[in-house]
Amino acid sequence: MHSEATRMSSHYWFVRGMQGMFSVPAIILMLSFVGFAAFTAESGVPVEQVMFMTGIVWALPAKVILVGSMLSGAHLVTAFVAVTLSSVRMAPMVAALIPELRGPRTPTWLLLLLSHFIAITAWVFAMERVREVPRDQRLTFFAGFSITLTVANILLVGLAYGLVSEFPPLVSGCLFFLTPVYFLTSIWISARHRVIYWALGTGLVFGAVFHAIAPEYDIVLAGLVGGTLAWAGERQLRRGTERAK
Repeated sequence: MHSEATRMSSHYWFVRGMQGMFSVPAIILMLSFVGFAAFTAESGVPVEQVMFMTGIVWALPAKVILVGSMLSGAHLVTAFVAVTLSSVRMAPMVAALIPELRGPRTPTWLLLLLSHFIAITAWVFAMERVREVPRDQRLTFFAGFSITLTVANILLVGLAYGLVSEFPPLVSGCLFFLTPVYFLTSIWISARHRVIYWALGTGLVFGAVFHAIAPEYDIVLAGLVGGTLAWAGERQLRRGTERAK
């Protein structure tokens, strides 16, 4: 009887998680993936690779960096480093969310598996709502949302890829523009420290500079140089503020 009640409860919370597909963050992300489909179709990336990339990389900014590296002719190692560095920012999100999802008997392998789906949209959605869910059902709730969101976007990309070529140029351009807008706004919104804002600004400036100087390494160089300068500048300002106190 207890086992049956647990299964019913798990089914209920999984479906509740699935219903998060109709939330504003999920809808914005899906529209952005339509823009990503337009971007990849315009870039000539085969649809099967785009669908595979959507599931295996998942985080949209990382995929934009990967495709951008491919288009610039960057070396495989350079593309790998650029995508890895962009994904490192997810580590604090995982560290913050996993304790909220872990139940008294949650297996570690399941936490590791579901951590793949922790990106900005899933993290924001879960952090806002997971505390309203019983602790022993939080992982089920998150799985319902994150897995459904990922599968839906894989299918959406495959469908949109074949349709974007039929769109008027203005519509395709607007959808394409959603991708960099999502990239910038998602990083800005998820930032928890002013150095992130500084790094974003310096990265945008140096991105244009290094694109003209060394287009094959522009993303990596802009990230390293811009991020280092932002970190050093913010650290110096913080030290000055501490001395003034």
